[in-house]
Amino acid sequence: MEKKEIRVLALDLDGTLTNDQKVVTPATRTALDAAAAKGVTIVLASGRPTAGVVPLAQELGLDKKGGCILSYNGGSITDCATGRTLYSQWLDSKYVPALCAFAKEQKVAIVTYNEQGVVSESPEDPWALKECFTCGLPMQRVEDLAAYVDYPICKMLITLDPARRDEVLAAGRKVFEGKIDLYPSSPFFIEAVPLGVAKDVSLAGLLEEMGLTRDNLMACGDGLNDRSMIRYAGVGVAMQNAEPPVKEAADYVTEADNNHDGVAEAIEKFIL
Repeated sequence: MEKKEIRVLALDLDGTLTNDQKVVTPATRTALDAAAAKGVTIVLASGRPTAGVVPLAQELGLDKKGGCILSYNGGSITDCATGRTLYSQWLDSKYVPALCAFAKEQKVAIVTYNEQGVVSESPEDPWALKECFTCGLPMQRVEDLAAYVDYPICKMLITLDPARRDEVLAAGRKVFEGKIDLYPSSPFFIEAVPLGVAKDVSLAGLLEEMGLTRDNLMACGDGLNDRSMIRYAGVGVAMQNAEPPVKEAADYVTEADNNHDGVAEAIEKFIL
């Protein structure tokens, strides 16, 4: 693989940048600091809501070093230093009741977000609670989610037993074909986002604004929702713990997994 000048580093969080305890280890932090010192812009690229990424961005010093939060799987990009939204795409409000009805029919939980955290009609659902753990935000119970959401949202999230993921996904794609996009982001999550929203699309917009091309981008991920940015990037990296189709999409698969500094390995190899 020819050497590319990496100027932007896009990192999925869960299962990639963070270990299974949702922590960025010291070795990975050191590698990130070294990349930032070389002038590389770090983009935390996650399905989480923006509020669920801000604490990690601050912990990594991106508010001072510069960097971006790509949240909602590409629905929004925020500049960490200024807090300015650089890009956003909202889910058409007419699909909120339709998605809630679909989840009820399938007997699975569905959540979305307000400024405080995660909102759901099923706050005790174990799969819905995984989203609170993932993004470090509290759960709020609402009686009627469709009626509650009277403000713009970037996405909804169907949470379910992994044994049912593929079957529910197939049913949802039939119902919402040509209206919104549904795709899995973990064994127990299905993202519901506006048509065409994906990590690669918003990264392309960001690179254009920076006067850079995809050859200047390295992207690291592990989930099916990371495939688009891994394929798009000049250097696409899959973690050792990635799902098989993600590894197939990558230019490089790390020897280490997310619990053993796979991201640091990729930074050492391609940036430092």
